[in-house]
Amino acid sequence: MKCEKCKGREATTHVKRVVNGRYEEYMLCADCAHEMGFDNVFSFEMPDMFSGLVQSLFGALPARSGASRCPECGSTFGDIQNTGKVGCAECYRVFRSELMPSIKRIHGNTAHCGKIPYTVEPDGKKDNQKKRNQTELERMNNELKAAVEAQNFERAAELRDKIKEMESEQNG
Repeated sequence: MKCEKCKGREATTHVKRVVNGRYEEYMLCADCAHEMGFDNVFSFEMPDMFSGLVQSLFGALPARSGASRCPECGSTFGDIQNTGKVGCAECYRVFRSELMPSIKRIHGNTAHCGKIPYTVEPDGKKDNQKKRNQTELERMNNELKAAVEAQNFERAAELRDKIKEMESEQNG
């Protein structure tokens, strides 16, 4: 697809935005994207709407003087802050103490709690129901503890009943 601005080069950047309730979408080449300020949405110098978001997510992180480098890829924590991208898997270990607060702030948690992948059982069937039920039970038990701590006993009773029902279905 050709760039919508210069109509000459190949489009490599897809931009979607809503400004004052008006939806805009652009397919731009790298040069036109740079001219319009869309080359690095994680840049702290950007004067548009992204700078506030990025600064709210990463702005409170301490600056590092004499920054250490990742032994695998050579990235510094400043590089990660400026690009919004972690250089390699080793960077997570090297810069763990600096990354964890922003990861928690962005994702709300530092442990993965996504979908459970399908597994193939010995009979060849894809079966995930037991794992899904176990994960749901864990989630409901955590919610039950939180409801009891908050003294929301009505919600706690509802959760207790649902948990008992699920456990009896699993065992029966």
